Amino acid sequence: MIASFINDMVLGNIWGYVFFGYTLLVMLSYLTLAVISLTALRGYLRRNQSTDYKDIMKSPLAPSVSLIAPAYNEEKTIVHNIHSLLSLTYTNYEIIVVNDGSTDETLSAAVNAYDMELVNFDINHILPTEKVRGVYKSKNPAYSHLLVVDKENGGKSDALNVGINLSVNDYIMCIDVDCVLADDALLKLMKPFLEEGSRKVIAAGGVLRIANSCSIERGHLVESNVPRNWLSRAQTLEYLRAFLLARVAWSQLDGLILVSGALGVFDKQLVIQVGGYSRKTVGEDMELVIRMRRCMHEETLPYRVAFIPDPLCWTETPETLPVLQQQRNRWTRGTIEVLRTHRKMLLNPRYGRMGLISYPFWLLMEWFAPILETTGFILAIVLGVQGLINWPFFFLMLALIWFFSMGMTALTLFGEEITFRKYRSLSEVMRLFVTGLIEPFFFHPFLVYSAIRGNIDYLLGRNLWGNMTRKGFQANGSAKEIQVVKST
Repeated sequence: MIASFINDMVLGNIWGYVFFGYTLLVMLSYLTLAVISLTALRGYLRRNQSTDYKDIMKSPLAPSVSLIAPAYNEEKTIVHNIHSLLSLTYTNYEIIVVNDGSTDETLSAAVNAYDMELVNFDINHILPTEKVRGVYKSKNPAYSHLLVVDKENGGKSDALNVGINLSVNDYIMCIDVDCVLADDALLKLMKPFLEEGSRKVIAAGGVLRIANSCSIERGHLVESNVPRNWLSRAQTLEYLRAFLLARVAWSQLDGLILVSGALGVFDKQLVIQVGGYSRKTVGEDMELVIRMRRCMHEETLPYRVAFIPDPLCWTETPETLPVLQQQRNRWTRGTIEVLRTHRKMLLNPRYGRMGLISYPFWLLMEWFAPILETTGFILAIVLGVQGLINWPFFFLMLALIWFFSMGMTALTLFGEEITFRKYRSLSEVMRLFVTGLIEPFFFHPFLVYSAIRGNIDYLLGRNLWGNMTRKGFQANGSAKEIQVVKST
């Protein structure tokens, strides 16, 4: 009995040291990324002051771009969404809206609003896709660069591949049709492709911001507001941290492996060369970027993936726990699928920083982190019941984690205030800060729970997209609920 007690004590101490070491590793990693990001942001803003984006508009060398926007059951917002895309400040681009077998009136709403008719269109079937039922063009010359494609349902990846097959330009910009873009989004995203020197720019991503409670008129952001819904405010903080204090740093480190599916520009020929978007994963955006980067490494070609820290895209986030759980469940499954597919990269020097830094980070901090947190929680309960927990050390750890979380929240809001200042009211900034005070006790545990559910669903082979409830945008920031069942 004494020996068993001693073993339990030793086991408890070992696990305590393991979780303490892991906690310090996480803190050090995120703090390092934050410092790199804030330094890079200062440099970006300084360079941007002398940039006249009108020069890109006037330049005959401005790259040609095809905007591809998959749409599924978007009849309530499709007209305004297309209007937003048509209003982008750019000259050499086309818009391809792909109706992915919607079961509502998405197609007819777009066709009627923009005076479109069915046309004969030569499709390059270089990427295999579901059947295209028809291609529509407007009879109005003002919309001559707009195409609406009707196809059988095949999911987002399949819809994007259809858009690639129809596109005629050198670059493709893949977006979510329900997002709201800044008027100059395309100008800023294409700038890195004009500046490429010895390294070829193969992709560029931009920052996503939360549109909940913002004022939107005809697909344009009129006023940015902190969401009234607490769950959306927590996600606002999460997005600010992810983009301002993480992806900017990964871009600087040449380790960016994710360009958000809601907003990304890609070299079309390379996308086609690697086989387009994969239908075998729900993490199609991350998987494509990794496949493109692997191709460049394996062919020993110099390249880079650019990232624009400006708030270029505003997207709606879930306002209820069930919908948020489905979204994060899907993100977890996508991450697992992608990491398993490209496990050859792990600590493989052939893939440079992507294999030596980025992949291990995603493995430890994205896939394993929720599992380790849950294991630690269960172990704390077991050891607590047995009276083997060092309670002062335990509460010291919790306090350390909470203070670090608050420090990162303060650093995030500071970074936002010294850069883009989309939330100008002090009261709105304070609402975000107060949200950060209680976020670790409610929001973060829920994300961990959702990730565990995602791991379980992955093991059981469940691959559903989920029922996504969106509110839709109104001019005064209010919303009308829209039920959207996304395709798989």
